[in-house]
Amino acid sequence: MQFQFTIRGVLLTSRWVFGLIFLVCAALLGVAFYMEHVMGLEPCPLCWLQRFGFMGAGLVSFLAFLHGPTGFGVRIYGFLLVLTAGAGLGVAGRQLWLQSLPADQVPACGPSVDYMLDVLPWFEVLSTALQGTGDCAEVVWRFLGLSIPGWTAVFFSLLVITGLVLMFRRQKPREWIRG
Repeated sequence: MQFQFTIRGVLLTSRWVFGLIFLVCAALLGVAFYMEHVMGLEPCPLCWLQRFGFMGAGLVSFLAFLHGPTGFGVRIYGFLLVLTAGAGLGVAGRQLWLQSLPADQVPACGPSVDYMLDVLPWFEVLSTALQGTGDCAEVVWRFLGLSIPGWTAVFFSLLVITGLVLMFRRQKPREWIRG
């Protein structure tokens, strides 16, 4: 049985819900690359990790779109979506916390991600990136009062909620054929 939503009379199956999530993640990554390459905003280590969160959620959604799961499969993909988006939400929350610190408590600025990848082992790069640096605490762009990690937290929250709905939505009972 295919998972279905009906919005304003339009029937959305789980396949199309996952396809829409993939498009949203791709668009958000496009905005991130636009901000980096066109606007000249250099991403901090936590920004890179948030990108990986959207890549993970997009990949899970793309695979679910291709697979077209039904029943328990929808719940599995919903769980994977909650995991990837939840990890991204945690990283965005960490960066928002760093941005809320008083100036005297902000950690020192660190090396760029490219440099760390060149000289440090991958696990140490990940550990350093999760701690955040002074670069992560700097607010360089705002839209409607929210900084970049504020907006990513909003989108990660929506993805987590969608994943939870996909996991726990009650399925219609099967119609048994009596013969």
